[in-house]
Amino acid sequence: AQNPLLQLHRLWMVLRSASGCARVCGCNETGMLERLPRCGKAFADMMHKVDVWKWCNLSEFIVYYESFTNCTEVETNIVGCYWPNPLAQSFITGIHRQFFSNCTVDRAHWEDPPDEVLIPLIAVPVLLTVAMAGLVVWRSKRTDQLL
Repeated sequence: AQNPLLQLHRLWMVLRSASGCARVCGCNETGMLERLPRCGKAFADMMHKVDVWKWCNLSEFIVYYESFTNCTEVETNIVGCYWPNPLAQSFITGIHRQFFSNCTVDRAHWEDPPDEVLIPLIAVPVLLTVAMAGLVVWRSKRTDQLL
């Protein structure tokens, strides 16, 4: 229960110092790979508070996921690496596989309507188009005869 302003100030200081190191020291990939599992463990601990059958409902854990994302960004920046990067993305993908592999997107299965519906839907506009074209031709010939 720390003061939010104090937490924000600490985060800013960490990011500021990390960005300076990124220009001078480069990316410490080994350090990043050592630090990212902390984020994964914290996320796993939070996810285990959510019923497993709710894991596919983003609204049930969006706050936890945001914390996880922020954690990976901070930990990556601390070791002088940019975020996102291929190693961090690979780690995040592994977490997705661990928690969301059973979440599938239900795709709508589209079918043509039955012939009793489809034929009138096609025939009516075609016949109306032919009838209107015929009416225009007939009307234009009739106008020519009157002149």
